[in-house]
Amino acid sequence: MDSLFNIALQDCPYCGGTGCFEEEGGWCLYIQCLECGSQTAEFAYHSPEERSEMAAQAARLWNIGKVISPHPGE
Repeated sequence: MDSLFNIALQDCPYCGGTGCFEEEGGWCLYIQCLECGSQTAEFAYHSPEERSEMAAQAARLWNIGKVISPHPGE
C-alpha cells in the first residue's frame, strides 16, 4: 500500500473540502482541494525515501492552513 494513504489530512482551510495528494511525473507532489482547487506548494523528490519526507512536509503545511488559493485577492 502507498504510504501517502496513511497520512491524515484535515479539511481545506478555505472551503472545508477534501484534500488529496497529487503527483507530477514522479518528481514532485502537493496537496490540492477537490472542491475549490487550493493547494500547497510543490515538493520535489528524487527517491522513495524523499517522497515520503516531502509528503509529510506537504501534509504539515496543509494541516496548518498554509495553502495557496486559486482565487485572486484571497
